Amino acid sequence: MARIIAIANQKGGVGKTTTCVNLVASLAAARRRVLLIDLDPQGNATMGCGVDKRALVVDPCDVLLGEVEPAAALVRVMPAGFDLLPANDDLTAAEVRLMDVERRERRLTEVLAAVRGNYDFVFIDCPPALNMLTINALTAARGVIVPVQCEYYALEGLSSLMDTLARIRETVNPKLELEGLLRTMYDARNNLANEVSEQLKLHFGERLYNTVIPRNVRLAEAPSHGLPVLLYDRASRGALAYLTLAGEMLRRQRTTPRTVEMSNDGG
Repeated sequence: MARIIAIANQKGGVGKTTTCVNLVASLAAARRRVLLIDLDPQGNATMGCGVDKRALVVDPCDVLLGEVEPAAALVRVMPAGFDLLPANDDLTAAEVRLMDVERRERRLTEVLAAVRGNYDFVFIDCPPALNMLTINALTAARGVIVPVQCEYYALEGLSSLMDTLARIRETVNPKLELEGLLRTMYDARNNLANEVSEQLKLHFGERLYNTVIPRNVRLAEAPSHGLPVLLYDRASRGALAYLTLAGEMLRRQRTTPRTVEMSNDGG
């Protein structure tokens, strides 16, 4: 049964979508069966996988509301070798319509119940806001990865996010765990970045991934070509960093004891 992981940060521009696309591609390269769910109406993860969000055959809104089976909407991302549940701005309408739906915070959980048995990992790219789509992601997930840019406001934003995760655990998903924090767009020549990195180590300890994602031109260029950086430039520092992160994640999965998963509750 797949481990469902949301990649979330209420602050935008921290490398959340970049991490989703490239971590999924790296795990697929390690022969894991992976599904990426784009839950952001901007559809950036969809476009970054080379899928035209304006030409989707199935309305993502209909999938989330249970009117269309998720299998009908899945797109195989080749040659990366993973599946994508794509998104476009129709998801904005889904958020509005969800307000009148019973068990509205569990719609994504119910959608995933039909397909999660086909995968080792399911990753959810969350919107950069605490809205009904994000709540659905955090309700469905078992773990959360938080990309963090090492800058002045990083810790302030993290405090708010940790409060959000605590509220989700208390209300709808007691099994939600902090999978890890990931330093992104890191420049070791920047003194402030180094100071914030040390603060993250102090506050989060082993929950901070050892892998650091550097600022990298090839990593920034890859989405405009509709490719994960692994396929755009496998030898680049960005590609190597995400391959290293995938390896670190898999080692953690093997060494960290997990409680038994329930068949229909939160990942």
